[in-house]
Amino acid sequence: MTLTSHPALTAVQGEIAKAAREVGRDPGSVTLVAVSKTFDAEAIRPVLVAGQRVFGENRVQEAKGKWPALRTDFPGVELHLIGPLQSNKAKEAVELFDAIHSIDRPKIAKAVAEEMARQGRRLRLFIEINTGGEEQKAGIAPKETEAFVAYCRDDLKLEITGLMCIPPHDEEPAVHFAFLAKLAGECGVRGLSMGMSADYQAAIELGATHVRVGSAIFGSRS
Repeated sequence: MTLTSHPALTAVQGEIAKAAREVGRDPGSVTLVAVSKTFDAEAIRPVLVAGQRVFGENRVQEAKGKWPALRTDFPGVELHLIGPLQSNKAKEAVELFDAIHSIDRPKIAKAVAEEMARQGRRLRLFIEINTGGEEQKAGIAPKETEAFVAYCRDDLKLEITGLMCIPPHDEEPAVHFAFLAKLAGECGVRGLSMGMSADYQAAIELGATHVRVGSAIFGSRS
C-alpha cells in the first residue's frame, strides 16, 4: 500500500519526537495512540493510509461498529480501549481490543482476567488512577494503587503494563504526570498512559510511554 501524507498526524509525530529528544529519550519509546472515538470510518481511513496503526476508542459498541471492517483493509491495527469498561462488556472488549487502559476496580479486573483465560488472549492492561481524587471520576485511589497492582498480579495472575491517568481539567497536568510516574516506580510497572492533545509534550518529558491524542490529529469533535 502506498502511504500518503497526513499533515496533522505528521505534526504530532514531530512534536512527540522533539519532546522525547529534549529529555534524552528515544522517540521510539513513546507510542502514539490516535484517539478515533466519535469519528467514523471515513475520517479514520486517511490516518490509516498515512501509516498510523495504534488507535484508541472510548466505547466497546462504537468500536465494534467500525473497526472489524477497517482491520480487514489495514492489517496490523492495534486497538486500545481508553474509556470506562462495564463488566457486562468484558467479553466483547477482550475479543476486540489489544489493550485496555481503564482497569479501575476489582470487579473489572476479575471479569477481564476470566475472559482472557476463556478466549486464550493476553491484552496489555493499564490501571486507571484517580490522581486528583475526583468523586465523579473513575480510577483507583492513589493510596490503594500498590495493593491493587498486587491483587491483579498475585490473585488474578494478570500482567500489568502500566498506569493511566486523566488529570483534573483545572489543575496543572504536569503535577499529575509526575505523581503517576512516582506511583508506577513504587509499584514496579513501566508503562505510563498519560497526556492528550493539549499536554502530551509535558507528559513525554515526565516519562509517558503512551500518549492519547485525538483532536490534534482528527480535528475538533462535533
